[in-house]
Amino acid sequence: MTNTKDLTLADSKEKWEKEILQKSLSRLKERKGKFLTSSEIDVTRVYTPLDVQDLDYIEKLGFPGEYPFTRGVYPTMYRARLWTMRQYAGFGTAEQTNRRFRYLLQQGQTGLSVAFDFPTQIGLDCDHPLASGEVGKVGVSVCSLKEMELLFNQIPLDLVTTSMTINAPAAVLLAMYIALAQKHGIDQSILGGTVQNDILKEYVARGMYIFPPQPSMKLVTDTFEYCSKKMPRWNTISISGYHIREAGATAVQELAFTLANGIAYVQAAVDRGLGVDKFAKRLSFFFACHNNFLEEIAKFRAARRLWAFIMRERFKAKNPSSWQLRFHTQTSGVALTAQQPYNNIVRVALQTLAAVLGGTQSLHTNSFDEAYALPSQRAVTVALRTQQIVAFESGVTDTVDPLGGSYSVEALTEQIEAEALRYIENIDQQGGAVIAIEQGYMQREIIESAYKYQKEVEKNDRIIVGVNKFRSEEEIPIKVLRVNPAVEKKVINRLGDLKKDRNNRKVRMSLDKLQTTAERGKENLVPYILAAIKEYATIGEVCNVLRETYGEYKPLTIF
Repeated sequence: MTNTKDLTLADSKEKWEKEILQKSLSRLKERKGKFLTSSEIDVTRVYTPLDVQDLDYIEKLGFPGEYPFTRGVYPTMYRARLWTMRQYAGFGTAEQTNRRFRYLLQQGQTGLSVAFDFPTQIGLDCDHPLASGEVGKVGVSVCSLKEMELLFNQIPLDLVTTSMTINAPAAVLLAMYIALAQKHGIDQSILGGTVQNDILKEYVARGMYIFPPQPSMKLVTDTFEYCSKKMPRWNTISISGYHIREAGATAVQELAFTLANGIAYVQAAVDRGLGVDKFAKRLSFFFACHNNFLEEIAKFRAARRLWAFIMRERFKAKNPSSWQLRFHTQTSGVALTAQQPYNNIVRVALQTLAAVLGGTQSLHTNSFDEAYALPSQRAVTVALRTQQIVAFESGVTDTVDPLGGSYSVEALTEQIEAEALRYIENIDQQGGAVIAIEQGYMQREIIESAYKYQKEVEKNDRIIVGVNKFRSEEEIPIKVLRVNPAVEKKVINRLGDLKKDRNNRKVRMSLDKLQTTAERGKENLVPYILAAIKEYATIGEVCNVLRETYGEYKPLTIF
């Protein structure tokens, strides 16, 4: 845009402000308070080309499917192929979750996403004393290959993609999936899916860790190395901002801390000696989508552009596939309310549309009853139908990046990218994400943001419909999913039977080999974990071997 046009537009805007805007404001005042996004970015009253006058289209936007991928990672996006529709599912026994999986596939879901219970997530068998009362409650209990066989009964692993939300024992669950496929004559090289495998965010936000950061990073890079050679279609990590955001981070912090963790993983793999273009194209990301519609869309666009720059310029990746940020989105759990739960259907629809307009590759939509319990079959069907309505009835999938060129979206994209980059540079100065986490930097930032948000809600500076405004005393009956306490006894008995029936001499030998190899410290542990799993060693037995070698992580006290 030439200077002459800029001046003309600036003059026109000034004239509008004096003659039109001021007259309007004299009659009708704007709402009180500042207009801010969740990341405290000022929202301008009206955006014009003046707000994006320094934006170089080719350098910062380009076309879909080419660097810097701001407008999408694929040239035709949803015109060719819709995002993968996944509903995160897992509860009770493997058989119960298997029935839910098959129901969702019959309803049109196109990929599976497995939720594991707390004991499984921290590498404990269901009969461990610390597992008491938690078995099958927030996910499915999977202690061994036997449970994995039941979990995927009658599901063709060569035709579906499976995402497993597992981190500290990610290599163990991946080994179970490989062993299961091989038992059915399916070569691991054709398996498609993702293992979350993002241990850094566990120290930051969730707490489902087992080992200290350094040995945990070794297990992550072991998985990178193994899959780069044996499983070319498998995404070796889902670098997760979702849990960081759910813990209380702003949109900018979610983006910055996620990419900083991504940098740490890439650097660890490069330090291992892996060529960046050998593994980078199998990295994936996982973001939350909250209610601030335009900010969320801009966040996703900024994420693609920033990661492309990092991979091309910082890590010198040559393959354009290595520059692409491909991501799964989940609508926000913390945005759901127990008050007036049917309002959550609207919230999820809004978040779904933002994720699609932001260019997601995979999407999970939360169910309206999740503020109470795990989703019921009725609620999860509504959540899946929300995706399908956006996909087939809204028209937003007919063109690529339909909000590209919007003055407000482009300005927000620029601002979010700049703010996130400042965080990343700060983390770099501290020595990288691992050191920043060990020093509690990310944790403190998130805690402060969460505290500020809660104070705003309590003071009515931030309106949550049905919570601090537009309340209703009406009781709305919600039939929730409840996990029968008998589930725990059932899976414990089955585990006992497994330990009697398996060849315990071979189990012990395989675990001894794993321990010896772990103590040597350099070899890739995935083949040894896989060998133990094939002998029906349990997740607890495998993780206990690693606990003996690596120890357990004791978190830093922030307060």
